[in-house]
Amino acid sequence: MERQIGSVPGVSSRLAAALASTAVVLGYAVGSGLWVSSGDGWYRSLVRPSWQPPGAVFGLIWPYNFLALGVAGWIVAHRGTTADRTAWLCSLAVGVAGALAWARLFYVSHSLWPATAALAVAAVLAWPLVVVAWRTAPALGLAVAPYAVWVAVAASLAAGYASLNR
Repeated sequence: MERQIGSVPGVSSRLAAALASTAVVLGYAVGSGLWVSSGDGWYRSLVRPSWQPPGAVFGLIWPYNFLALGVAGWIVAHRGTTADRTAWLCSLAVGVAGALAWARLFYVSHSLWPATAALAVAAVLAWPLVVVAWRTAPALGLAVAPYAVWVAVAASLAAGYASLNR
């Protein structure tokens, strides 16, 4: 029998984990979209790292990443162990906090090195998501891997921006 959450009848820990994961991913999508779009003029004035991908890549990878994280969160919540759900939610929540801190620090505060540090935290915490997803279903791990790679590339770009725009 699935454990119930608190005093809410009929809400299993698996459903609660799935809903929590979805809320974090939705908050990630909305929050990053708001802050990233707030600094467009300033961003365009920066010297770009030579490995900066074309803008179209960003438009393709982020919807994929949000969809992959959302779907993986539901699958891990419903198929994973309690330890997997816990690792997924903790890594996701703290990693998303780092990514959102990056967006705020980079685009709003223009604090490039602190932004880089925040995104480095997000990049490190993206890999446990891949591991948990893989343990749940190898194809799911492969589906989440592009997110981890992308956040690592983004962290390297943040460091590049910080070093080129002192």
